[in-house]
Amino acid sequence: MADTQETFFTKLFSSLFSSNDPEAKKKKKLKAIAKELSKSRYHFYKNDEVLPSLPKLFYEIYKAVASAQTMFNSIENPNAFKYMVVNFALTEQQHQLADNLTKEAILAKAQTDSVDKVSAEISEQLNQFLSAFDAEKINAIESTYKKIQIFKSFCTFDFYFFLKKFDSTLREKEFNSIPKFEKINAEYIVEDLKDFICIAGPVTEISDWSDMMKMFKEAKGQEPINPNVWNKITAKLRSILQSKTFDLMLKLMTKKPDYFSEYSVKEEQIIDSYLEKIKTETESTLSQLIAAQKNSKIGGLLNQIFGTTDVVRLRYYTEAASAPYEKRNLGKFLYAAPLNYYKAFLLDYIKKDLREFSDLVLIRGTWTSNSLSAPMSNAYNALLESSEKLIAFDDKLAEEGEVGIKLKTHLPRAERDRDAKGIINTLIKDANETAKDFCVEATKNLVTIAKTIKTIMEDYAKPKGEIILNWKELDKFAEHPIKQLGTDVYKHIYLFVTLMQNCFSNGNN
Repeated sequence: MADTQETFFTKLFSSLFSSNDPEAKKKKKLKAIAKELSKSRYHFYKNDEVLPSLPKLFYEIYKAVASAQTMFNSIENPNAFKYMVVNFALTEQQHQLADNLTKEAILAKAQTDSVDKVSAEISEQLNQFLSAFDAEKINAIESTYKKIQIFKSFCTFDFYFFLKKFDSTLREKEFNSIPKFEKINAEYIVEDLKDFICIAGPVTEISDWSDMMKMFKEAKGQEPINPNVWNKITAKLRSILQSKTFDLMLKLMTKKPDYFSEYSVKEEQIIDSYLEKIKTETESTLSQLIAAQKNSKIGGLLNQIFGTTDVVRLRYYTEAASAPYEKRNLGKFLYAAPLNYYKAFLLDYIKKDLREFSDLVLIRGTWTSNSLSAPMSNAYNALLESSEKLIAFDDKLAEEGEVGIKLKTHLPRAERDRDAKGIINTLIKDANETAKDFCVEATKNLVTIAKTIKTIMEDYAKPKGEIILNWKELDKFAEHPIKQLGTDVYKHIYLFVTLMQNCFSNGNN
């Protein structure tokens, strides 16, 4: 009963005479913090001064990490360690696959094997390489890289700048003489200590650094720091941070009794970007090979058909005229090349050799049935009609043409005016659709004609025609031998259809 009364009166006395002054409460808290700090086994601070024992600790760490600091500062490529970590995790088979997927290796292989074979093999190897990165491997890689980032941040801390505040004669990375550290006013290192906690905290949360050390030894020939020395440093830091010594010091140094240091580790996922880069570069190289092969085929076909690869017969729907729109990302004339080839084929073959052959067999020929001649006749007439339509289409794209004047008007405003950009996009899209229709329809009609030519040339070779009954009469009217003329026309149509197929499979579809 007496103890209860005593407690009651003690509380009552305290409530009557205690101060509600916030500053007084703050001083009381700081006094209690100073008392708590004095009991710490780490004597770094006293009476608003930082004692030499703290710079001595930092100096020992500085000596230990100096070579690692130099290594990190000498590496300019920020992605170097990403690739180092990934390469360390690869198996021997994966290393071989990775070597096979380089641009140099793919191009070298294409020198001896066909593009189709190379493409199939490299695609299979790419799939094998990517599929080997399971969750376990990815987690191991990401974990090792995280350790490197933490280790790098710690090693590249400016220990020299910090230590020079305690000994102005200290020379950077010279460890032959023993420095003479003096105690200094605590306010001079407040921000330095905060920064150090941010990079030391993450270090203390990792217990096993062996994978990182092994990686450096394999990649660089040696560890960046003696593993035993590093383990001692991390153990010491872990003990200091767990004792809250630095936190207590900062509470006193900042005069903020409620101060609490925080730190975090920036998580950076590296595998997704690494694999995407491998995938993109490999597929890009294969695409270049395929495109080069197709361009080579196209060039060969152009030479066989026209005797040159420079075939431009339209005036306005051309690749050159498309350039101003491409530069501004407004679209492009997608089918300028094949449509120009078709225009050239119209002028050089359809209106010459094919006309000669068609006039001969369709007009002078006596067919056993009109239904046999109708497909070729209709297709041929459609080709002739397309000639005028093609000229009209091209003229619309002239500067003063129906479409060209709109493009010319809206182009200067397209970069800042969404509506103008939309109009240009639509006009180019419509032009492309029309151009594609020309090429597709022309190809269909030429295929129809070629099929008929093949059939009637077989009929011509017979002793007596079964489709065309008056071959002997036609021989008299022909300016060139029918067999030769028919064969040449069929050959050029075949080459042109093959040209169109290659053009459209080269991205124009």
